[in-house]
Amino acid sequence: MGASFTASSAAQPQLIRWHYLWYVAAALAVLVLAILYGNVWFLNWVHVMSGVLWTGIDLFMGFVIGPIIRSVAIPVRKEFIIRLTPVTLFLLPTLSVLTGTAGWFLAVRMGFIQLPWPQFGWIAAALVLITLMTIQGLGYLLPTSVRVCLELQKPNPDGPKIGRMMSRFYYVVASQGLMQVAIIIVMARLATGV
Repeated sequence: MGASFTASSAAQPQLIRWHYLWYVAAALAVLVLAILYGNVWFLNWVHVMSGVLWTGIDLFMGFVIGPIIRSVAIPVRKEFIIRLTPVTLFLLPTLSVLTGTAGWFLAVRMGFIQLPWPQFGWIAAALVLITLMTIQGLGYLLPTSVRVCLELQKPNPDGPKIGRMMSRFYYVVASQGLMQVAIIIVMARLATGV
């Protein structure tokens, strides 16, 4: 029994957990339902919940987990990243898409798109921030995380290659954190009236 436990605990987790697509489909179904139903409260709930989760996870990973990972030994870092990436592979992209899409439809329903300038500037700021964060997340952070995780799963990972990938990664994560704080300021302004 002890030998089988050791062998199973040493096994690498599957990088892409396809069964998570059911959760993605369920989240997207809730978003579509909120859009089609047309209830502002329900659409706002989807926007706020996905935004809180996305922002909270982003900030926690960037400002708490990131510094800890950089300070631990390479084997610990490797184990942590190999286990974290499969969990966040579908979660963070889904939350970013839900947040931005629900926010857009909410802004349209609440008439924010027709606001005059300078009030519309707050909407424009939100659009720019969500677009930049989504492009960074889907176009850089996600592929880099997958490449690092794949490299770490090799019998002899290329440390310098991982180091090069991760050096830029931390700056992008830091910029994501700053943009998350900026969008919280914008959302607080929108919530209290422009």
